[in-house]
Amino acid sequence: MAAAAERTDELVREYLLFRGFTAALKQLDAEIKADREKGFRVDKIVDQLQQFVQSYDLAALRDYWSYLDRRLFSRLEDVYRPTVNKLRTSLFRYYLVHTVQTGRNDKAQEFFLKQASELQNQAEWKDWFVLPFLPAPDFNPTFATYFSRQWADTFIVSLHNFLSVLFQCMHILFFPVILNFEAECLRSSLIQEENESLRHKAESSRMKKEELEVEQGVVHHKLPAYVANMDRLGDSELDMTCSQRSTAHSLQSRGGFLSSFLSQTKKGPSRPAHPSGASPTQTGGPLLAKKEPTNHQGTKGKEGTASCKDGKSHFTGLTAGESASLQQRQKRLQEHGKERKELLSKGTSQGQSAEKKTDTSTAETEPFSELHAEQAEPSTKTSAGSAEAVGVRQEQPFIVLSQEEYGEHHSSIMYCRVDCSGRRVASLDVDGVIKVWSFNPIMQTKASSISKSPLLSLEWATKRDRLLLLGSGVGTVRLYDTEAKKNLCEICIDEDMPRILSLACSPSGASFVCSAAAQSPISHMDFSAVSSGGKSMNQVPGKLLLWDTKTMKQQLQFSLEPEPIAINCTAFNHNGNLLVTGAADGIVRLFDMQQHECAMSWKAHDGEVYSVEFSYDENTVYSIGEDGKFIQWNIHRSGLKVSEYDLPSEATGPFVLSGYSGYKQVQFPRGRLFAFDSEGNYMLTCSSTGGVIFKLNSGEKVLESCLSLGGHRAPVVTVDWSTAMDCGTCLTASMDGKIKLTTLLAQKS
Repeated sequence: MAAAAERTDELVREYLLFRGFTAALKQLDAEIKADREKGFRVDKIVDQLQQFVQSYDLAALRDYWSYLDRRLFSRLEDVYRPTVNKLRTSLFRYYLVHTVQTGRNDKAQEFFLKQASELQNQAEWKDWFVLPFLPAPDFNPTFATYFSRQWADTFIVSLHNFLSVLFQCMHILFFPVILNFEAECLRSSLIQEENESLRHKAESSRMKKEELEVEQGVVHHKLPAYVANMDRLGDSELDMTCSQRSTAHSLQSRGGFLSSFLSQTKKGPSRPAHPSGASPTQTGGPLLAKKEPTNHQGTKGKEGTASCKDGKSHFTGLTAGESASLQQRQKRLQEHGKERKELLSKGTSQGQSAEKKTDTSTAETEPFSELHAEQAEPSTKTSAGSAEAVGVRQEQPFIVLSQEEYGEHHSSIMYCRVDCSGRRVASLDVDGVIKVWSFNPIMQTKASSISKSPLLSLEWATKRDRLLLLGSGVGTVRLYDTEAKKNLCEICIDEDMPRILSLACSPSGASFVCSAAAQSPISHMDFSAVSSGGKSMNQVPGKLLLWDTKTMKQQLQFSLEPEPIAINCTAFNHNGNLLVTGAADGIVRLFDMQQHECAMSWKAHDGEVYSVEFSYDENTVYSIGEDGKFIQWNIHRSGLKVSEYDLPSEATGPFVLSGYSGYKQVQFPRGRLFAFDSEGNYMLTCSSTGGVIFKLNSGEKVLESCLSLGGHRAPVVTVDWSTAMDCGTCLTASMDGKIKLTTLLAQKS
C-alpha cells in the first residue's frame, strides 16, 4: 500500500509538471509533507505516536488518534471495534507509564484531569486514578506488568501489526481506483513474460521442425543460391518430373507439356543457350543429354508430332518406359539431400565462396541503402563471423536517400536552423551573412542579408514562421522578415550587456526569451586565438529576459541564482510551460514559465554548458558541456543523473581548423550541438568529417554509432534535424561554410 501510494504521488507530480500546473504541484508537495497518514507508512505512523508520547503532548496524541479513527478505523466492520478500543486504552496507558517513569507526575495528573469525564465510567480505568499518588507504582502488583519492557514492546508490535493488516486489506474496503495501477502493472508484466515464453517456444519448435526436415532430406522447389550451379539436379529437371507425373493423370496434350517444359528450362542459369532457329524437339534434346538415354530422346522426338487423340496411350507408355529412369532420379534425390545437409552445416568461408559462384541472373539485387551503409562506418554489436555465416546483412536504422550541399556561405557557420514547417533553412556565418533558403523541390536561396554589426544568435519565430529573430553583439535584437527581405524592427536590450548569446521563441509565438551577457575578456569572434586560451571565457554577468513578440516590449527579468551569469543556451518544451537553460557556470536551470521563476537548478558540468534540449517524452533533459560530457538529467528530481557519456572534442568544441604554416582557426560552440529524430531514439552530433548518428540507450555505458553522414572536409560546428516532412532532414554545417543537407528514411522494424 505504501509503495503504491508513493508511486502514485510520483505519477501525479509528473502529470502536473507535464501540464504546467506548478501551483498545484507546490500545493501537492506541501500537503504531502504535512500528510498525517504518512503515505500509509506504518512505521512512520507509529513513530509519530511515540513522538507525541515522549514530548508529553497529550492534546496532539488524542487528536492524531481521533484522526486515524475517523479516516481508517471507522471504516472497519463492527467486529473490529473492540480491538481498536483496546489499542486506544493501551496507548493512553503507555503514555501514563512514560510520564511516571520519567518523573513527570504533573503530566500524569494533567492526563486524569482532562480525561476524567471520559474514563471514570470505564471499568478498565477505575484502578488507574491512584497511579500518580503511589510512591513506587512499578512494584505494585496492579501496575507492575505495565512498567515492564516486555509489555511496551508487545504493545508497539501489536499496534504495528494491526495497522499493517489494515492497510493491506484497504483495497477490499475503500481502495481508490488510481492505486490499482500496481496490480495492473504486475498483471501486464506477467502477460508479457508469458507471451515472451510462448514466442520462444514457438520459435524453438519451428527451428526443430526445420532441422528435422533437413535431416530427412526434404527438397524444396526453390533451391538455395549456392546449389543452383551444381551439376547434379537442377530446378528444371525437378519441374520436368513433376510435369510428367501430373500430365499422366490429367491427360494434357503433348504440345502443352512441351511448351511448359520449355518455359521452365529458362530457369536453369547453368544451361547452355540454343540457336534461335532450333525446334522444340531440338531444344529438348541437349537439355536432357546428361540425364536421359539417347533412345528416350528419339522417343520424345517422335511423340512430338502425335495428335491429341493419341495422348492417352502415349503418356501411359512413357510412364511405364521411364520407371527405371525415375528410380535413378529418386536415388539422386537422396544423394542430393545428403549433400545439401553437408552444405548447410559448413562454415562461413565455404558458404561465402559458394555464394560468389552463383550466377548473377539469380542473385538478389542489393538496395542502395545497403550499399551506402557499407560506405558509412556503423558500429554493430553482432559478431561479424556469425552474421556472415548465416548470410545476414546488418540492417541500418536509416536509409540515406540523398545528400546535397549548400555553398553560398564563404566563412564558418555559426547557426543553421530549419523552420517549423520544415521547408526553409536559415543560416548565419561569422561574417554576419544571413541566408534563407529552401531545399524542396530544389535548393534555392530565398533571401540574403549582411549585418553591419556582428551577429551572435538566430532563431525562427514559431508563429508567422517567415520571421527571424537575430541577436547581435551590440545589445540589439532584430526582427527580420524573410519574404519582404527587410528588418521590421530593432530593439535595444541592454547597453551594459551587449552580447545576445541565445534566443528562444515560445511554441505559442507570443513571447521569446533573450540571454544577454557582458563583454568577455576573449571575444568569441577571435578565431585566431589559441583554443586553450578560451576556456571558461564566458564567466561574466548575464541576464535572462522575457519579451513580448507582438509589442516587442520586455515583460520581466528572470532571477538567476546564486548570481547573475551568462546563459549560453535555452530551449522550451512542447507547450512552452517549461524552459531549460545552460549557463557559463555549468548550472542547468529549469524555469516555470507560468510562475516565471526558477523551479530547480543543479550543477551539470565542469565548465560551461554549451547545449541543452528536452527529451522526446520531456521527462528528462540532455546537456553537453565544456567537460566533453553528454548527460541525461531527470527533471522530476533535481540533479538526478540518468545517464552520462563521454564525447570526443570534435563533437563538443572548441572546434579547430588547421591550415598551412601553423595557422589555426578556433571557433567556440554557438548553435545546436545535437538534435534528435522524430521519436527521440537517435541523436545527431558533430564530428570532424560530418554528422554522426548515435542510438540513445540509457542501459549502455557507451553510445552506439549507427550512421556516419560524412561529406565535410572541415569540422562540423552545428547540426539540426527536421522531422516535419515524411523523410527526416539532417543539416550539418562546417567551418568552411559548407552545409550538407542529408535526407534520411527511417527503417521501420
